[in-house]
Amino acid sequence: MLYAILAYHEEDVVASWTPEEDAALMADLQRVHGQFHREGRLGPAARLGATARASTLRGPGAGLVIDGPFAETKEQLLGFYVVDCATHEEAIGAARDLRRANPTAVYEIRPIMLYRPGRPFPVTEAPAEGA
Repeated sequence: MLYAILAYHEEDVVASWTPEEDAALMADLQRVHGQFHREGRLGPAARLGATARASTLRGPGAGLVIDGPFAETKEQLLGFYVVDCATHEEAIGAARDLRRANPTAVYEIRPIMLYRPGRPFPVTEAPAEGA
């Protein structure tokens, strides 16, 4: 089953890191990404842009577009992963791997009920003929 692992952190803290600190953290995370990729479990992942540039669409009808993230919280959603795990416990283990690389982040683990891939992913697309 596919799981979304949502990465939350205090955006001001992340923005305060030096380029060297940020690069070191990303190198640590890249090692975890590489592990997931080698195991064939990593789907799309992204580091999201600043919440100051976010918009939210809410309300009835065509809705109202407002500035900013959806919720007012201490932490902001700064990125996400889609991973293929057999069980919820395995998905929690994947989030723990990410947390070891970035121990100050908060990770939310949620099953994905519908996945429309932008690129092939073993669980959702059959291999191409002759592949």
